[in-house]
Amino acid sequence: MVFQTDVVLIHWNQPETLVDTANRFIALVEVASVYVVDNGSTQENLERLRATIDPTIRVIEVGFNSGFGPAANRGWEAWLEASNPSPWCVVAPHDAIAAPDTLQKLLDAAMDNPDVGLLSADVGDQCRPFVDHVFGPILKPAAREQGYEAVDYPHGTLMMISRRCAEVVGLFDERYFAYCEEADLGLRAQKAGFAVGLVRGAMVENPMVSTPAPMAEYLMERNTVLLIRDHFGRRKAAMRYGLMIGQLIAYTLIPSRRTPYWSAKARRLAIADVARRSWGPPPEAVTTVA
Repeated sequence: MVFQTDVVLIHWNQPETLVDTANRFIALVEVASVYVVDNGSTQENLERLRATIDPTIRVIEVGFNSGFGPAANRGWEAWLEASNPSPWCVVAPHDAIAAPDTLQKLLDAAMDNPDVGLLSADVGDQCRPFVDHVFGPILKPAAREQGYEAVDYPHGTLMMISRRCAEVVGLFDERYFAYCEEADLGLRAQKAGFAVGLVRGAMVENPMVSTPAPMAEYLMERNTVLLIRDHFGRRKAAMRYGLMIGQLIAYTLIPSRRTPYWSAKARRLAIADVARRSWGPPPEAVTTVA
């Protein structure tokens, strides 16, 4: 008997890329079914998608850009509501390129580690996802080169959730929209008694990053404070909030210290929205590149 997983792919305005990715997954014996969640593509791209996608694949149309986490939830909900869902379900963006043996390695690790509730593939950075109580999601050096490694949260490039974990812990917190939702889910899973792991050698690539830099900066800064507040308390969140303000001043005065996603406007908006406790979709001011 082949241990199988269902697959959810999040799509936005790249129908040819999505179809190629879906076809690679559906050809694998480890895949029981594929769901595509369209996150508000244009009508033209939706028509191209419908015309070329395998008819066995269910397409769920959200109708607007709901964010990665909410879109993943719509796919996971369809998986859980199916008459005979697989014990595991993968979620990945439409351009994720997994090695042919990646899903098998993930499923093998799931069988060998019965307490695991979340697993992710290896993005090749030799880093271990870790959540610091003040800095939030960061990366530490990997502890091993091959096989299962315990981590704090899974990579969103390609991750699997078990049906039992989804039923006990729940799905992504939709306040995050995108960024840090995997860290929140990983911490919740661990608190509920599930292990979280990454499988070294189960390779995946995500060649295209289409999020505008100001939007990424805004979401990473805002959501990190939300994550810390919810899991480590108000004092640690206040420390992280103060760090946000300090970095805004320092990076404005010293350009050499700026991050690749630097945007003073995005950071100011993040600081204001944390104070207002405004979560969910980001403001329009950071969703487009001027």
